[in-house]
Parts: sequence; C-alpha cells; structure tokens
Amino acid sequence: MIQREQALVEQQQRIRHHADRKIWVTFRKEGIHKYPAAATDPALATGDEYDVSFLATAHRHIFHFRVWIDVFHNDRDIEFIQFKRWLENLYRDATLSLDYKSCEMMADDLYDQIAARYPDRAIWIDVSEDGENGASIQYNLSKPAHSIKI
Repeated sequence: MIQREQALVEQQQRIRHHADRKIWVTFRKEGIHKYPAAATDPALATGDEYDVSFLATAHRHIFHFRVWIDVFHNDRDIEFIQFKRWLENLYRDATLSLDYKSCEMMADDLYDQIAARYPDRAIWIDVSEDGENGASIQYNLSKPAHSIKI
C-alpha cells in the first residue's frame, strides 16, 4: 500500500512539473471598424434577413481582449498587471490600432507585438465585438522551448 501511495505522489509531481502554465489578462478598447466588402458581396448583401451590408459603414464597438501567455514558473514569471498595462499602452501609444480590422486581424497584430517581447511562448488571444461575437486564435509552439521550473 505504501508503494502505491508513493507511486501516486510521484505521478502527481510529474504531472504538476509538466503542466501547461499560462496567465491571462483582459482589457477593452473602443474602436471603429468596417467591412467594405459587405456592401457588394452577394453572400453578405443578401437583401433579406441575413443581409449585413450595413457592416460596410464605419461603426463603433468596444473590443474585448483576453490574452493568455505561457509562463515557466509559478512565481510571477510575467506579472499580469504589468503585462495588461503594456498591452493597453500598445493601443494608447498607437503602436497598434483597431480601426477597420477584423477581430482575427487584431489578434494577429497583437500576437506579433507580444511574441517580439516574449519569444518562445504559446500565446492565445480572444478578441470580441462588445463581448458578444469574436475570434479566438491559439499561437502554439510545436514543442516546449523551456523546461518548467517550480
């Protein structure tokens, strides 16, 4: 019985040691965008209840962001308040802009900035319009770049 309990403890330690660790932050940003093709694409400008041609006109949203990033240990590898403020400042300082982009385009732009500052980490990004509809993209590494330290 003691050997079995020891084996279970060792298994838990192995699992914990190899766990996928991420922190996440959320923030919101007001933006204006449009989808010019909506006015002329017959699949979008349908003239019936599915018509979304109005998307061709500039319109306002509050874009909601949720960003996950790999961390390699449990003691504030990336301090999430600092990470969140840095992300918000990318838009405040006009390093990035929201205007006229899809949620997927916004996620890709944000990924490029994060990956440049924090290389070799999986990054997942959700971007939604008003917290209602959006996109989720997982930028994963093919294999772990660092060993986990606890």
